[in-house]
Amino acid sequence: MRYLISLLFFSMFSSASLLDFNYLKEAKKAYNDKNYTKAQENYAKVKSDEAKFNEADSLYRQKKYKEAIEAYESITEPKLEAKKLHNIGNSYAQMNKIDEAIKSYKEALKIADDKDTKFNLKLSKKRKKQKKKQNDKKDKDDKNKKDSKNQKDSKENKNSKDKKDSKKKFKEEQKKEQEKKAQKDKKNNKDKKQEQSNEQNKTQMPISNMEERKWQKMLNQRGVNTLMIPLNKGKKDNESNPW
Repeated sequence: MRYLISLLFFSMFSSASLLDFNYLKEAKKAYNDKNYTKAQENYAKVKSDEAKFNEADSLYRQKKYKEAIEAYESITEPKLEAKKLHNIGNSYAQMNKIDEAIKSYKEALKIADDKDTKFNLKLSKKRKKQKKKQNDKKDKDDKNKKDSKNQKDSKENKNSKDKKDSKKKFKEEQKKEQEKKAQKDKKNNKDKKQEQSNEQNKTQMPISNMEERKWQKMLNQRGVNTLMIPLNKGKKDNESNPW
């Protein structure tokens, strides 16, 4: 992180004009006062890679990491290349773009062997490993939740189907019972009508001639004159026939 500290003011003094001197002075003061916006504005007025480096650093301090990367990438001075790549790696790390950060640190180490860059590279690799572990755990949890939901849905669908089947079976059994009752009622009505018909036929059976004379004699004895027409007219009396 030490490369985030602004380059020393005197490194630009020899080539700066009087106007640039004032801009750089104001920029340094603002930077030390942690007024990074004002520092950035003043560094941007000086046309040099060293000023551009500190402008990018001021953007980084404002957490404008994307803008900081663009400013760093515009620097072409070879002696600033390793530091530039180091800080680009830091910007990517702050944006949680770990792969890009690792790549920048590796490129910086190809140019210069630096302990801070090595430390940040090691830290980024560790973060990447932890992130992968977290993502794997999240994927596993999501899969378990999905499987659990599918099992629950399957169980609910089965229960729903069982309820429908049970309801359908109940209706079918109810229908059969109604049909059986209707058949039974129909049979009972038929039997009842048959009994009524038999009773009617029984009461309407003709009486014999013998019984007719008995009734006639009894009525005559009581002094009641009435006539009964023989039902078997023209036939010989049969004393043994029942009614």
